[in-house]
Formats: sequence, structure tokens, C-alpha cells
Amino acid sequence: MAPAAPLVAVHHGLRLPDRQARGLEHGTGAIQLPLRRPRAVRRVRHRGRARSLAVGATDYIMDHLPTVQVKRIAEDLDDQTGESALVITGIKGRINRAVWGPLNRTIITAGEDATIRIWDSETGKLLKESDKESGHQKTISSLSKSSDWSHFITGSLDKSAKLWDTRTLTLIKTYVTERPVNAVDISPTHDTVVLGGGQDAMNVTMTDRRAGKFEAKFYHKILQEEIGGVKGHFGPINALAFNPDGRSFSSGGEDGYVRLHHFDSDYFNIKI
Repeated sequence: MAPAAPLVAVHHGLRLPDRQARGLEHGTGAIQLPLRRPRAVRRVRHRGRARSLAVGATDYIMDHLPTVQVKRIAEDLDDQTGESALVITGIKGRINRAVWGPLNRTIITAGEDATIRIWDSETGKLLKESDKESGHQKTISSLSKSSDWSHFITGSLDKSAKLWDTRTLTLIKTYVTERPVNAVDISPTHDTVVLGGGQDAMNVTMTDRRAGKFEAKFYHKILQEEIGGVKGHFGPINALAFNPDGRSFSSGGEDGYVRLHHFDSDYFNIKI
């Protein structure tokens, strides 16, 4: 029996004004799969190698509520259609993150309403929601999974990041900082998490980089204690990612720079 066609999910929003999601060939960047959408595309995520699944969300525009849509990729691109294999509705406010859960059986979403939701990826049924009292109190701006998918971290404009159990949505740890958090990631090799953000972009020109707190902050994942920071950006940090080998990380900021940082030996010998 032939394998089922791979899937892709599309995240709508305002990042791509031509309102298309595109599949690109590795190496050449050639467009292999354009998907036209009625609203602008915000985010696309693939589901593994054999099958690709991406989650997407639309902003609230006119009378159109945000949706998460799953697209099936045809083996023959000439047979590709714009129909959705699954549409998830019922979320108010922009969806900033949508990722696959363990074994691709669930989809995890988070965004403007400060609520994390876990959905069944086959039926679209809502399975779990984060607790409003222990959860974030303002917009969730970022979400990143651990390398084994057992837990994930979220960052919020409420000046905190939180670590969650992926299956049960139980809150594990909270990391408190003094600035809105725009980006987070989990080290694949050490008990370390990194947070980045800073003063709102609209106020950046009113202060200097020290007052804006534009640095990446590192916390011990278990003890929740701050263990260091890396400066360099002149605007809020919007993206963070550890290298898969855990020996470096990258940051992207409102200042237009992407920076690659290599850890020195002290980082690997931190003792608390």
C-alpha cells in the first residue's frame, strides 16, 4: 500500500503580504509548492521528514476569526489543491505559535489571549487549556520545544517564561525577568534556557540599549536562577535558537542583525 501523502499546515497572518505559503527545495531555494490563501500567511511548520505538517493562525480581520489550517501535500504537485485537511476554529485573538506535539498527534497553539491550547491533530478537538491563574497574564509571544518533545517553554509580554509538560500541560517552572519576553529556547545538551526581548520597539529610540535591556538572559532550567547574559543587540531580541550541538546559539533583533554566539569554556562548567 502506498504511503499517505505528506501534510503541511499553514499559519496565516501579516508577515507575508502576498498571502501565499511556499514549499522550497533545499539547496536551491526553488519554489516547489505555492499555496494561495485568502489571508496573509504568518507561519508554516512541517511535520517530520516523510510527512510535513505546519500549523498556522490568522489575525482577527473584519469578521474573520483566527484559524489553524492543515494542508495535505500531493505526491504529484500538479494534483495539489488549496483545500484544508483540517481547520481549527474558536480562538479569539492572533495565534503567534502553533507547533506539533509528541508523535504529531496533537497541535499546540499560543498567542494573544495568553492561553496555551492542545488540539487533536486528526479531529481538531480541543483537549487541554492552560490554567488562567498559573499561566501567562499577557500575550504569549514565543514557544519552543525540548529536543525530546517532553516539555516546552513559552515567553510572554508579562515578563516571564514558563516551562510546561507537553502531554499534560502541567506547569513545571517559571522564569521571571524584568522585560517583556519575545523569544525563548531550550538547550539540547544542558539544563539551560535562554530568554530574549526588551523594551517595546516603539520606545526604543527614547532610550539607550542598557535601559532597553536588549540582552539574552540564561537561566538554570531546574533551579530557575539566572546564570548569565549576552549583550550585543541595539533593539529588542525577537528570535533565539540553540545550535543542535549545544555549543552556540543565534539571536535576531529589531536592530536588523542576526548574531551567532559561541559559548566559552566557563559556560560548560557552571556550578550552582
